[in-house]
Amino acid sequence: MKIKLFATLFAALMLAGIGANAQVKIGYTNIDYILTNLPDSKEIQEKLTTEKAQYDKLLQEKVAEFQKSYENYQKNAATMTPVIRQDKEKSLQTAQTGIQEFQQNSEVAIQNKQRELLAPVMDKIQVAIDEVAKANGYTHVLNSDAGYGTTPVILVAPDSDNITVLVFKHMGVTPPEDTEGN
Repeated sequence: MKIKLFATLFAALMLAGIGANAQVKIGYTNIDYILTNLPDSKEIQEKLTTEKAQYDKLLQEKVAEFQKSYENYQKNAATMTPVIRQDKEKSLQTAQTGIQEFQQNSEVAIQNKQRELLAPVMDKIQVAIDEVAKANGYTHVLNSDAGYGTTPVILVAPDSDNITVLVFKHMGVTPPEDTEGN
């Protein structure tokens, strides 16, 4: 669906450009590749890993406490009165629900933190792409990667229109050796 929409939009832009007799120059890059190879992304990954480790440690503590309570309940359930047994079961269910909620909340918190940390870096990448495109006369720049497990957006294009190296250099980053294929 995305590919059809993109192809239709691309065709419309091409026809509009031809109809207006405007010079169209299309470049491409791989934003995810750039992001992955920036020094900022390694720092972001370290921060996320540290925060996730804190959540994981707390989750493990909660699970261990629950398991201890559950084992205690199993060991003593036969000797408990029905009212006490019901109360303990209710406490165990509440604890289990709390663990599930904590796990979900921590995952959401990590995702939010990732977005928060990535936003300024993504803005820098976009500014660099815009400036490289303008400096080199590109009227359109496409992202060559449609995402993990999808067909690339650009199937065939000349290497000369790949602006990835130019974006890295504009950002003051030495491009990785394998940049040409991206």
